[in-house]
This record gives sequence, structure tokens and C-alpha cells, in this order.
Amino acid sequence: MADIERPAAASGTFLMGGDLPVTRLGFGAMRITGPGIWGDPPDRGEAVRVLRRAVALGVDFIDTADAYGPFVSEDLIAEALYPYDGVTIATKGGFVRPGPGKWYPVGLPPYLRQCVEMSLRRLRVETIDVYQLHRIDPKVPTADQMGELDAMRREGKIARIGLSEVSVEQVTEARLTAPIVSVQNQFNLVDRKSEDVLEHCEREGLGFIPWNPIAVGRLAEPEGLVADIADETGHTPGQVALAWLLQRSPVMLPIPGTGSVRHLEENVGAAQVELTDDQLAALSALG
Repeated sequence: MADIERPAAASGTFLMGGDLPVTRLGFGAMRITGPGIWGDPPDRGEAVRVLRRAVALGVDFIDTADAYGPFVSEDLIAEALYPYDGVTIATKGGFVRPGPGKWYPVGLPPYLRQCVEMSLRRLRVETIDVYQLHRIDPKVPTADQMGELDAMRREGKIARIGLSEVSVEQVTEARLTAPIVSVQNQFNLVDRKSEDVLEHCEREGLGFIPWNPIAVGRLAEPEGLVADIADETGHTPGQVALAWLLQRSPVMLPIPGTGSVRHLEENVGAAQVELTDDQLAALSALG
């Protein structure tokens, strides 16, 4: 029976790293910052309400990064949710942010260590549940970057390690140095360039975290096939796009993000949408 109070639970659970159960429909905390993912949000109170409402709706996997703000998203998460009480906080490091909309990877081991130490401080924890390398820095050997993260895992600062925006080859190379539990790549109904990475994650039992799961609203527009199926199901196009992801693979962990409680509630409602085989096939043909 569906949990009306905690609808996210309808998405099911995934064992991250084989030992950490997380509800599959999570929350991405990038958009609780200012324009250009820079500075404070326009309404800090609403950002705090969004985070608390997400947890009240059954979301227990929240994805963030030190680069969001920078630092603003992690600070808000700690303000709103500490001491977390069963909520998994996954964060990322390895970017520098000189200004709005500017992102540059830095994978030097001392910098990555600094990123982890500062995220620990901002999140007010002794161990980060899931720590993801935001990008592999092409100027630094992958083994050096992963080796530093694995050293911090063995020190107890990180519990589990993930990757972001990587190829199958990069995942394979990274796993030669450190255990990997998840991959976060862009993936949605109309952008499936990472299909091979998703299939690799399925074979290897890794969580696949699709960022930009609703294509920044393009899939929520009120026209076309997605809108037609939304009409058939009595849901919104955005909910249909998220439901397709959830039904596409058992390792899929969508993290739709928003700065609005209303939009959050709509997104979480996607966990209770059940698409028919015909609807799934029609949506899959879009890609």
C-alpha cells in the first residue's frame, strides 16, 4: 500500500555499496543556491523548508557538492537537517569556482584532502557517507586522485567513494585504485549518452545517479509525447520523466532538485507513478 505521508518510499530502495540502504528517489541540492549556482538563494528560508519537506516526504538521499554556492548548499543542509537522523548526505569535491557559472577541475591530492576536510566541517560530521570526485582532473593521474580519496576512506573520513561524469573506461581505471559505489552522470529521456555507463553500473552493482533528470524542465513542457502520456496517467510531464527513470533500471537513483516546496512535492510524487509497458516503450523510443 502506498505511503501517502512519505511518497518517496514508493520508489523502493537501493543498497549503496552493498550496505547502505537509500530511497531511490533522492534530492539534488544544487538549486538551493543563487543564480549561476553562486551565492545564497533568493529566499534562504524557503531553501531550508525545501530540505526539511523533502525528508518529511520520505527522501533520505540528498546529493550536494562543495562547489554549489560554493559551500552554500552544504551549509544549508547542515542548518536544516543536522544531525540527519537516517538521511544519507552525499557530497562532491574537486572543482574550484572563481565566479558564477565557472567550474574548473582540480584533482591535486592536497586539494582533494582539503575539500574533504572542509566538507566534514560544514556538514558537521566525522565521516561523509558518500564522497564523489566531482570530475577527474585530466592534468593529474587518476591513480593519484583516487589514491588520496581511498586514503581518506581508510582513515574513516569517507565511508564510500563515487565518481561523476565518467566513461566506462574511467570507472574501470578508478576501481583499480579505490572501491567505487556509484556514478553520477547526466542522463534523462532525451540525453542518453551515458547508456553504456548505466549498463556497466547494472552489471557491477553500482548506483547510477542521473543528474539533470528532467532536462532542466524541457521534459516538463506541456506538449508532445511526454505530455500526452502525462495526460493519460493524470500526472505532470516532469513526473512521467522521473517515473521513466525509476522504471528504467533498479540501480537508478534520480536526484531532481528545486528551490521550491511546491515543485519538490510534484517531483516526489513521481515515485507513485506506474507506467505501462506500452508507455515505457514509447518513452524509450524518444531517445
